[in-house]
Amino acid sequence: MNSGSNQPVKKRNYRPAIIIISIVLIGAIGILAGLPGVDDFDLFDVTILPLMNAIFNTFTFLFLVGALIAILKRKVTVHRRFIYAAFGTTTFFLITYVAHHFLSESTAYGGSGFLMYFYYFILITHIVLAAAIVPLALTSVARAWNMENERHKKIARWTMPIWLYVSFTGVLVYILISPYY
Repeated sequence: MNSGSNQPVKKRNYRPAIIIISIVLIGAIGILAGLPGVDDFDLFDVTILPLMNAIFNTFTFLFLVGALIAILKRKVTVHRRFIYAAFGTTTFFLITYVAHHFLSESTAYGGSGFLMYFYYFILITHIVLAAAIVPLALTSVARAWNMENERHKKIARWTMPIWLYVSFTGVLVYILISPYY
């Protein structure tokens, strides 16, 4: 049943869209990682884009914390709004991330010792879990849209902590690499 009415919810099959979106996003980001960037790009300073990425990741993290608090208090509408806000800032993040990696080559980390190992541990776990969060988040929201509440809760128990980790470590990666831009 649809919340707020006695009409049954028409379940939709979002799986093909989730698969296509996941493959396109993850594939495009993987391809961009190997590209050299645009030669002599000078319309603006592209190093502003990673800062924007960090800002968008910060907002995503805060929206997710808000969503978590709201759902723990059983405020479903507030939870939904925070999740949509998190999807919005994640979308803006993806746009600036793709733009940055299209326009410039990857920045090498210049530190050494413990910080270098810490940075690469955070970076690698961030990358792997960022790839995983795409289909997880999309599946979580699809189950909510279909009012499959038990299935939504089951996957959200994995999605929420992973998405929180990805958004937090995205900011941490920026802080650690920013001196080398």
